[in-house]
Amino acid sequence: MSQAEQQNRPLLIYLHGFLSSPQSFKCQLMRERLVADHPRIVFCAPQVSPYPEIARQSLVALVENFLEGGGCGPIGLVGSSMGGFWSSYLAERYRLPAVLVNPAVHPARFMPGYLGQVLKPYSGESREYRLTGADVDTMRRLESELQQPLRGRYWLLAQRGDETLDCREAEDFYRGQRQTIEDGGDHGFQGFARYCEPIVEFLFSL
Repeated sequence: MSQAEQQNRPLLIYLHGFLSSPQSFKCQLMRERLVADHPRIVFCAPQVSPYPEIARQSLVALVENFLEGGGCGPIGLVGSSMGGFWSSYLAERYRLPAVLVNPAVHPARFMPGYLGQVLKPYSGESREYRLTGADVDTMRRLESELQQPLRGRYWLLAQRGDETLDCREAEDFYRGQRQTIEDGGDHGFQGFARYCEPIVEFLFSL
């Protein structure tokens, strides 16, 4: 691969859900599929903080560092659950394509339920988090910045059997965008492997 080809490689950013990690099943599956079938695409799956302002700053810096590097290829976003919210935030800010998997549309609604608790990642890592009222206020402000009409290009993947989030909210919020809504399933999105190749085609028009 020439230096010019290396500089113009596409970037797929995968954003995991609340208290999840880059070790999540869907994230690792997406990584494996790219390595096997699309080695030219750069895969990036950052650890996303549950603290909204820290997450916002780190994700904005990630995208801007890539854009400012010069000679960058296209950027595509994939976000699951809370990662779907962050993918939408970045897609609106930078007008990027994004695939949203059972996304959280109004995350500030569930955050108060975590106040006062010691939160630990589902991945079993030794980190601990404590959300405050200020974190909830920050998330509400960030939600208010996502307004219609949406400027990004989206594909909503949702399953009605999601036990955590009501997919009807996502259907309504992303109305007019591409949508695939399946009966059954769950919050983890059963059968995600079926969509790995279509996701790449949607994000990078292959």
